[in-house]
Amino acid sequence: MTKKLVDVKKNQLDLERYIPALVTFLANKLSSGASACYRKNFDVGVVEWRLLALLKVEQNITANRMCQVIGLDKAAVSRALKLLNERGSINFTKDEKDGRSSLVCLTKEGAALHDQIFQVALEREALLIGDLESEELDTLIRLLHKLNSKVGLVNAFDPNDKNHD
Repeated sequence: MTKKLVDVKKNQLDLERYIPALVTFLANKLSSGASACYRKNFDVGVVEWRLLALLKVEQNITANRMCQVIGLDKAAVSRALKLLNERGSINFTKDEKDGRSSLVCLTKEGAALHDQIFQVALEREALLIGDLESEELDTLIRLLHKLNSKVGLVNAFDPNDKNHD
């Protein structure tokens, strides 16, 4: 297997093989499609959906925790939380351990909204992976986890640091 991702002679990326571009293009297309679908059918975008999904898994967490887990910036999370709060999908409570922080949790209405979108999200995923064999799917998931584990290292890369390999 070759790791050649750049055409050195042309000094340009091979966008058919450059992993960050392939992952980004796929993620952007899936996100915009999900956002359009969820806005049309549930009046929320993909960012709100991601927060609902996270809150279903992990209740009573801070906005900072949401940013860490999902990888969204604070402004996007703040806007989405404001919208979800206005529609009664989430509640804020003061963090007993840290009075400066608020904890976010789903309301009964938020959990119901999550459950509606959840079914659509699963159907969309099934369409995406429908042609994959079971072994291919397992390999894809394993490789995505492996790549995800390197994001911190990649994001910490400084081209001016002469100590990197």
